[in-house]
Amino acid sequence: MGNVEYPISENTLQLLYAASNTINFEKSLEILIETSKSNVGRHDLASKRVLYAVLNILYSLTNASHNQHHHVISLCFKLLRNLCAGEIANQNLFLELNGVTIVSDILRSEAVSSSPDKGLVRWGIQVLANVSLAGKQHQCAVWEELYPVGFESLAKLRNKETCDPLCMVIYTCCDGNPELFRDVSSNGGWPLMAEIVRTATSAGFGEDWLKLLLSRICLEESQLPVLFSKLRFVDIPEGEDTDSNVDHRSSEQAFLLQILSEIVNERIRDINISIDVALFLFGVFKKTVGILEHAVRGKSGLPSGSAAVDVLGYSLTILRDICAQDSVGDNRDNAEDVVDVLLSYNLIELLLYLLGVLEPPAIIRKGIKQFDNQDGASCSSKPCPYKGFRRDIVALIGNCMYRRKSAQDEIRNKNGILLLLQQCVTDDDNPFLREWGIWTVRNMLEGNTENQMIVSELKLQGSADVPEISALGLRVEVDQRTGRAKLVNVPSNE
Repeated sequence: MGNVEYPISENTLQLLYAASNTINFEKSLEILIETSKSNVGRHDLASKRVLYAVLNILYSLTNASHNQHHHVISLCFKLLRNLCAGEIANQNLFLELNGVTIVSDILRSEAVSSSPDKGLVRWGIQVLANVSLAGKQHQCAVWEELYPVGFESLAKLRNKETCDPLCMVIYTCCDGNPELFRDVSSNGGWPLMAEIVRTATSAGFGEDWLKLLLSRICLEESQLPVLFSKLRFVDIPEGEDTDSNVDHRSSEQAFLLQILSEIVNERIRDINISIDVALFLFGVFKKTVGILEHAVRGKSGLPSGSAAVDVLGYSLTILRDICAQDSVGDNRDNAEDVVDVLLSYNLIELLLYLLGVLEPPAIIRKGIKQFDNQDGASCSSKPCPYKGFRRDIVALIGNCMYRRKSAQDEIRNKNGILLLLQQCVTDDDNPFLREWGIWTVRNMLEGNTENQMIVSELKLQGSADVPEISALGLRVEVDQRTGRAKLVNVPSNE
């Protein structure tokens, strides 16, 4: 009968063989896996209680030594996964027959073994994921069995193929039971979330469940500050203040901000960011700008390969998109509140300072060379740490000024008008700088007669002509006192 090497009852085997129309044990499982891929097949196998037989097999193998039966357990998990895909009769029977515990016991054992079978683990988690889709009772059963220690041991398997379904299980359980998000966002849940981010950082992810989970916890539940702090380097004591040392930024912190930046950009029209999260990101950005003191010119955009640079860049891009929300979608009131609070914390002053210390764009440096045949940038000027850093600063300033007179006035009062005009150029180190510069200048001038008057009255002294700039109706002017370059408009009568 083909069952000599497996401790499986004759009744269980007969049930399998009848359903698959074969008397070879492993072949019967393979046939049933194919049959269970369709709705009709799943429904038919539910009436034949195939799920009952499969759970019996797993229970028998678990009581033996399941390490010797990985292939059979994998086949059983694949079959269970298919049987529980939207078939409520099988999902309910799985619960009644204690399937959650049977599968979870195997997964826990596998996760802590010296050489875990990650394919087997993936299929086992997929079983629980499909079962959890059946409703609250099923979700609670999975949660009670595996949270937090079981989930955490599975999260430590640095493998994309296991991380994706694990995120699906956790998100599905919490989404059906919002109170469970509080479990994840608690001291008991943070080690689990930290391990998930570490695995995704090193192994990647292929499905959207991770984004859904991080969006809900970090943004909607406003728990980003806690999770970010849990991702510090593991050898740094919890109580030690490392925020001022930008070298302590971890790749996991950078990865978390990268994912959140993607989420905010993709959902800019419908996601609300709390003031607390926005201020936290601004704090991270401020503390990380210190890398400019020893920065080298970035050879790529984000991600750059440097954790500190990526933390700087992604905190900046998230702020950029947060401050764009009152110009798109239905979140204008919330976005206005967030932007106003950020402005009250001297956001624009910091951004103008950064623009001022960065070396000028290449075209501006070219204009300066016409005067002194020098490099075009002073030794104190800082290069962009990644391609697009200047553009992102300009974009954030432009978004803050969108129909906001207080921000427009602050630019004027802090002598930032000429500096922003200087950004309306193409720059190899900052793709789309010209477009964002023009958008920012437009927002700076719209409805603001004082700013318009300053631009129209610019005096031209010591100008250098560069064709690419002249085409915009501008030209380079070098300040005779400071030696720094700026752009001014060319009067129409010249």
